[in-house]
Amino acid sequence: MGQQPREDIANTVRILVATDCHLGYMEKDEIRRHDSFEAFEEICSIAEQKEVDFVLLGGDLFHENKPSRSTLVKAIEILRRHCLNDRPVQFQVVSDQAVNFQNKFGHVNYEDPHFNVGLPVFSIHGNHDDPAGVDNLSAVDILSACNLVNYFGKMVLGGSGVGEITVYPILIRKGSTAVALYGLGNIRDERLNRMFQTPHAVQWMRPEAQEECQVSDWFNILVLHQNRVKTNPKNAINEHFLPRFLDFVVWGHEHECLIDPQEVPGMGFHLTQPGSSVATSLIEGESKPKHVLLLEIKENQYRPTKIPLTSVRPFEYTEIILKDEADIDPDDQNSILEHLDKVVRNLIERSSKKTVNRSELKLPLVRIKVDYSGFMTINPQRFGQKYVGKVANPQDILIFSKSSKKSKAEAKIDDFERLRPEELNQQNIEALVAENNLKMEIIPVNDLDVALHNFVNKDDRLAFYSCVQYNLQETRHKIAKDSDTAKFEEEDIILKVGESLEERLKERSNHSKDAPQSTSNAASFEDIRSKTAAGVGTAISFSDDEDTTQISDTKSATRGRKWSSAASRSSRGALESDKSKTSTRGRGRGRGRGRGRGANNLKQTTLDASLGFRQSQRLILVLITIH
Repeated sequence: MGQQPREDIANTVRILVATDCHLGYMEKDEIRRHDSFEAFEEICSIAEQKEVDFVLLGGDLFHENKPSRSTLVKAIEILRRHCLNDRPVQFQVVSDQAVNFQNKFGHVNYEDPHFNVGLPVFSIHGNHDDPAGVDNLSAVDILSACNLVNYFGKMVLGGSGVGEITVYPILIRKGSTAVALYGLGNIRDERLNRMFQTPHAVQWMRPEAQEECQVSDWFNILVLHQNRVKTNPKNAINEHFLPRFLDFVVWGHEHECLIDPQEVPGMGFHLTQPGSSVATSLIEGESKPKHVLLLEIKENQYRPTKIPLTSVRPFEYTEIILKDEADIDPDDQNSILEHLDKVVRNLIERSSKKTVNRSELKLPLVRIKVDYSGFMTINPQRFGQKYVGKVANPQDILIFSKSSKKSKAEAKIDDFERLRPEELNQQNIEALVAENNLKMEIIPVNDLDVALHNFVNKDDRLAFYSCVQYNLQETRHKIAKDSDTAKFEEEDIILKVGESLEERLKERSNHSKDAPQSTSNAASFEDIRSKTAAGVGTAISFSDDEDTTQISDTKSATRGRKWSSAASRSSRGALESDKSKTSTRGRGRGRGRGRGRGANNLKQTTLDASLGFRQSQRLILVLITIH
């Protein structure tokens, strides 16, 4: 640490900021399996060397929602090596910790008398390691239970319709400096986008003014993990949705390293995008040097210092257009191969020259994007065989593309969007329905999208069962309420089912436009975390942030619908309505520690909607056999 006056050190909060560590990425690859852990080890080492007060992580600490035992063990080992020591912690948490940390202990980890925590780590969850399952647990909860990480920003979506959240800050005091740390773990972007545009759906709690510390004296930091790239405005969060009282925003999820804080026009706060510490997608944005940020805060001023990560595997990226290369004959494949070989050799040589420590020379990642318009392609796997032992990714050095009529701006946005590898090569239900000219009559397309996502990514075996159950109940309730179904013929019921879906979608759309009102027989579809399935004996799980709520461009509050408590008298062959009540998690009382002067001194400010919803009239309907 640089030589600072003792008084400055006592009044300066020093934070090391990193996001998207993706521990466990490529853990089955013999060459790259250790990359994520080595980068995380370096981050923790930097934190120790710089003598920071704490480490702040912006989500996606783990790459998998259910990380392997090997990944968990390595993560715990790294945190134990660097976080457990006798170094005194110089700051205090003065807010109500039972609210900040929603676990059974209810206090910051360094105050536990059974552990010597010298380097506290604060983390939110991302979209990879978000809470799931009956108990709404994340892999980060495991580290929290081990007292190695302070897990915050875990939201319980309340209310009806689009839902409501309240964001409480962790209030930190060190000398004359007061920091209010807000955390917002990942929520599905479409849903959070609607919440920000719904009055009173997102509420921010602020410290109450006191004699020794006014509201304006707090330095307000927000860390969140959401889409920032606006290829589709409904599938991203605009910086202008955030409250203006913030001073600094740490944006996770985007992997391109844009570490230098930039002021957001018209908002008054600065924003940093640290990016990932390991390359998970071989594109241009990931080839930029990786950094972490040392943030020093004294009263209302801050000083950022970017620190390069030296343990990251070298990554060289380039793009070539075959038709623009003079030494290539379109009719001679050998000339294409020779040219590509020369490009690869140049990239390997360039990577070698950049390496600072020759003793730790790593095989580089090499990616060449080839525009082959007017040319024949070659087999990328066969091409890469000659580079085994020379590059870390011989099987996918080349990626072929054809030129399109898109503008440069559009092409740039596309590349940024590809920084999120989890969104590649995925086809949703809506696309399949559209391609096959199907017509759906009971289950909305996006409800199936949610079920598919939960089944594949969350290992929720009852995702489809829960989806069907919910929509069957909704349909039965609608038909029973509107008509006397005892007089219906079978053909009339089938027709009525289709009309019922259309009416239900319109009602959902209306819920998204108006501030939702709670009604009597309510428990929101998505907010229910456990509901025993009749005849199955196992719990149904839906993740709070897995709500895909746009019904084919329709802004609808899909999860705002209520579970019906009564089944229709006349629907034949219908399943029994589930009767088990939703389980609610109580907050741990903790030990009554760390609740200082600011424990209950929070006042509420509400982020109101300034933008309305655009409603689309297009509906996609699904055909389901009526038994």
